[in-house]
Amino acid sequence: MNAPFQDTQTGEKKPGLTLLIAAPRGFCAGVDRAIEIVERSIELYGAPVYVRHEIVHNRYVVDSLKAQGAIFVEELDEVPDDAPVVFSAHGVPKSVPAEAERRKMIYVDATCPLVSKVHRQAERQIEKGQHIIFVGHAGHPEVIGTMGQVDDGQMTLVETLEDVAKLEFAGDIGLSYLTQTTLSVDDTADVIAALQTRFPQIQGPKAEDICYATSNRQTAVKQIAPGADLVLVIGAPNSSNSLRLVEVAERLGTKSKLIQRASEIDPSWLDGVNTLGLTAGASAPEKLVREVVDTLSEWRDVTEHTIMAAEEKMVFKLPRQLTE
Repeated sequence: MNAPFQDTQTGEKKPGLTLLIAAPRGFCAGVDRAIEIVERSIELYGAPVYVRHEIVHNRYVVDSLKAQGAIFVEELDEVPDDAPVVFSAHGVPKSVPAEAERRKMIYVDATCPLVSKVHRQAERQIEKGQHIIFVGHAGHPEVIGTMGQVDDGQMTLVETLEDVAKLEFAGDIGLSYLTQTTLSVDDTADVIAALQTRFPQIQGPKAEDICYATSNRQTAVKQIAPGADLVLVIGAPNSSNSLRLVEVAERLGTKSKLIQRASEIDPSWLDGVNTLGLTAGASAPEKLVREVVDTLSEWRDVTEHTIMAAEEKMVFKLPRQLTE
């Protein structure tokens, strides 16, 4: 066990805590781009700027953008015709920009380019006469947006191996598959393997759809979890990629908890914990990571170690209308 040190203010001795901080963690290029799109839209058009759905799944980010003049809504009918609106990073069904154009609205699409890539793949597969099996989580905004790129009946959603087992298709139908970008790498590999076993002729994308950031953050957790007594994941309960990080740690036998802010940490969680793993989902800013470290330091003598799994240099261009 780490040796305690004496708190100069209280005189009490705090036990030591080794902190393994995963890298990469936190914001990805798509999230950086989406937040900048909202901020630049406010600068260009003036407040308020409406945002359809949470721009990214993080309450801290949403609240900070609200303070700058963003108004978040769920549907386009909540937006006045003469007000600018931004579509979230998760993507939207084709019907949404079509409605905006019909109403002659000013809109900016903040869909992550890697999600847009999946949308284009869906269009190409339909043009080839394929039926698409989409691997994703029902009700997630990205899934709704991707399935909304094609007509009803042209895409079938599966989440689990059990869903794959229930599929029924005529022998002569052409099949393709695509996946949500924020899934578990391991779980998705199992589902795709099951699809390929059941339907040997099924066609997949040239490169996997799970995005680099999701994959890298899961790999980083795999590096810190085995040496940790507990892993904390900073992220929202509706953040798919953050929930997957919790699952990755627990699959390796390490207890893991999802938190949105440092204030949610129960000090009792640290009982018997000598080494703590820490990471953040792709929608969580680094400020929240430092907030957690500062809070832990109030209770324990923290020694930080950053564990690097990959280096990320990805940058996405902004929409032309915000840069001209």
